[in-house]
Amino acid sequence: MADRIHVVPHFHWDREWYFTAEESKILLVRDMEEVLAVLETKREYPCFVLDGQTSVLEDYFSVKPENYERVRKLVQQGRLIIGPWYTQTDEMVVGGESMIRNLLYGMMDCEKLGPRMDIGYLPDSFGQTARLPQILNGFGIKRCIFWRGTSERMGMDKTEFYWEGPDKSKVLVQLLPLGYAIGKYLPIERDELKTRLDKYLPVLDKGAAGDDILLPNGHDQMPVQTNIFQVMEQIEKLYPGRRVSIGRYEDIFERTEELDSLDTLKGEFLDGKYMRVHRSISSSRADLQSANTRIENKITNLLEPLMSIAYSLGVPYEHGLMEQLWKDLLKNHAHDSIGCCCSDKVHRAIGDRFFLTEERADQMMDFYMRQIADSMDSTISVDKLTAFNLLPYERTVVITGEVITRIHNFELEDEAGRKIPFEICRKETIDPGLIDRQIVHYGNYEPFVNYEIVFQDTIPAMGYRTYFLKESQGEGRSVSEGTLTDVLENRYYKIQVSQNGTLCITEKESGNTYSEVLLLEDGSDDGDGYDYSPLEEDYVVTSRAAGADVKIRCLNHKTNAEIRYIMPVPKDLESRKNKSCDAELEVFWNITLKKDSRVIEITAEVHNQAKDHRLRVLIPNGMGTRHSVCDNQLGVIKRPVTDSAMEVWEKENWSERPDSIYPFLSYVYPEGDRGIAVLTNSVREYEMTGKEYDTTAITLFRCVGVLGKENLYRRPGRPSGIKMETPDSQMQGVQRFEFALTTWIPCAPQQAKEYITPVITYNKMPYHAMKLNPTEIRAPYQYSLLKIEEKGLILSALKKAEKADELILRCYNPFDCGLKLRADSNRLVWNERRLDEKDNGKNEDCRCILIEPGQIRTLAGRSENEP
Repeated sequence: MADRIHVVPHFHWDREWYFTAEESKILLVRDMEEVLAVLETKREYPCFVLDGQTSVLEDYFSVKPENYERVRKLVQQGRLIIGPWYTQTDEMVVGGESMIRNLLYGMMDCEKLGPRMDIGYLPDSFGQTARLPQILNGFGIKRCIFWRGTSERMGMDKTEFYWEGPDKSKVLVQLLPLGYAIGKYLPIERDELKTRLDKYLPVLDKGAAGDDILLPNGHDQMPVQTNIFQVMEQIEKLYPGRRVSIGRYEDIFERTEELDSLDTLKGEFLDGKYMRVHRSISSSRADLQSANTRIENKITNLLEPLMSIAYSLGVPYEHGLMEQLWKDLLKNHAHDSIGCCCSDKVHRAIGDRFFLTEERADQMMDFYMRQIADSMDSTISVDKLTAFNLLPYERTVVITGEVITRIHNFELEDEAGRKIPFEICRKETIDPGLIDRQIVHYGNYEPFVNYEIVFQDTIPAMGYRTYFLKESQGEGRSVSEGTLTDVLENRYYKIQVSQNGTLCITEKESGNTYSEVLLLEDGSDDGDGYDYSPLEEDYVVTSRAAGADVKIRCLNHKTNAEIRYIMPVPKDLESRKNKSCDAELEVFWNITLKKDSRVIEITAEVHNQAKDHRLRVLIPNGMGTRHSVCDNQLGVIKRPVTDSAMEVWEKENWSERPDSIYPFLSYVYPEGDRGIAVLTNSVREYEMTGKEYDTTAITLFRCVGVLGKENLYRRPGRPSGIKMETPDSQMQGVQRFEFALTTWIPCAPQQAKEYITPVITYNKMPYHAMKLNPTEIRAPYQYSLLKIEEKGLILSALKKAEKADELILRCYNPFDCGLKLRADSNRLVWNERRLDEKDNGKNEDCRCILIEPGQIRTLAGRSENEP
């Protein structure tokens, strides 16, 4: 029996869930007023924890700015405990940089008010990423609290242990074995209190590694419990020999750190034995989760490196715009929000935030490219096309760009006068008022033409190359129709399209052939917003019998296939029980194979008219495997293709069935010496299937009509969340997804990074609706900011430091051998930093550093002219 019970007052604050953020904010004003009043008037009440997220205070100050000093005073006194996060992040389906920025902006918010809570506090995340110890250590955090994902299968059954990351980073964990709300609304009445605690205390005692147990006194949106001291007195009377104290989470950590023999665990925590982790939540509302993937990639892979290039040329780096952009995205990364286990009205609000975030990211990208192009000398030609390569090595690629011009016939030349062959894929006439309303105002109605052109060239590392539109004689070029062909082919692949619309991919170098690639599989989904769950007797249909309409067009730089077919499916669960395919999915595949590319680019559009079903695309690999390999937050993880607990989960009364359905971020492939890797810029859920686990199944979307449902086939018992109808989650209408395939398995991390970091272009012309005054900045026609020779290192971030005149460069090593990072630049000198951008104290020479397997390293590049 533990002799000390630590009571920690707190609330858990979901900004939105089945209720909206607006409703939550109204409650927050009332609850915060009560918390402040209790802390200010009752000196015996030591502290209150604001759920580890500063967005709570941001929401509060948006309507009560006059209370800023009251809050700041209590924070500085250590009584109002804030941070370290900005929002209560999910850990599985958001990118590693998103988690880093979540802590970074939380840290910056805390610095304005007072000390932060130095605990990685994640009381309700649906599983714990193996990279969390590294991320926390990068912010100087050595302690962690969470609830979900562990069991004795990890090697021990205690609530206190050390958790080690792949790079030997380590945090001390205080597990919440019964959750963060066991101390909610504690009754003062003797028998009722005893009934409650008699259920909890034996579990807490059994798990305690020492003489201390934790009793969090709070719940979702729970007001402060003002009679907690009377309750504590009653507990001591009920349980003689136990001492009850009220205080901070730090109190129990300080006592735990005195223990001599704590176990050390490694890896991710995704067991649903004692608490639900909702492994299949990564496919809930696939439209919203796909938007998150796309926007994360756009910000970290395109916008921030682009802004860094512009900054190095003298363009101001607008931190305020970036903070607003990131914070709007991070609001959607709260575990319920990104899990999309919310009401329809909340999902609409999440979608609106995604729309505004992506619009701001797109407009900022356009603005910074414009700033660079506007700063170039216009002596050669005013009309320009600048191509930006935002990876730290030179790339020879096929580039697609848009050119808007009044020049009727033009050639493309670089600075040296080299003519660049190109093809026109599309053109359309544009009203001049859309380009510059001022010229229309003065009576100039001559139309513009928008050309989509494609060409191939080599673009400098982390830089750009500029091309000039030169007017030429003769009639204007027409759209290149290409030639109709039966196959897609380049130097690496020969791809045939079968009658049913699937692909037969032959890898030329090895001779390996993969058949029935992109076969669709449709089964029931009797689950809810949290979990996929099929009917016990499922009826699964595929697209194998489809009759596809196929058109393949070959251009000089790429070959494109358009594939259309109708796939009959049951319209709902009742039809599926009757094995009646009385609805249709209209399916459109667009397959692009570029010249000299090992990546097969795919877009899928599915017009969904059915309900309560799950649609997956199957990628056969031609061999069985025992493990899958994919990326997680700034690293790589290997998982078994089947969970051994599948044989015992019902007997052991698990909270949910441990299906091997997992999230990935940008790539996944079967472990082995051959196969196909799936790269994604949209959906992020997979399962290894087939008799020999020889197929990667990617969930495109699943459709359900309720937020929470009880007694699911793979999740028995109570409903998760709230029983509420969510008809929008039936995903009716057109769903669109982007992913790619490659057989170059050894370089899958690099291939994925290149796929989600395309070369982007900006068209400079003499007209623009939004005028800017000229600047004194002078940008060259061609530029490279920095270069990293080792392509195996994955660039995670390139951005300006938040509080210093230097650039932050972050890389990680996904391979099993050490790799050398040499950031070559004739403009910058490098020093190492932590993830929080602070000096790590090593002061080592960073011209060339070794990044060991699993390591994340951050460098700060400062101009040699800077002090």
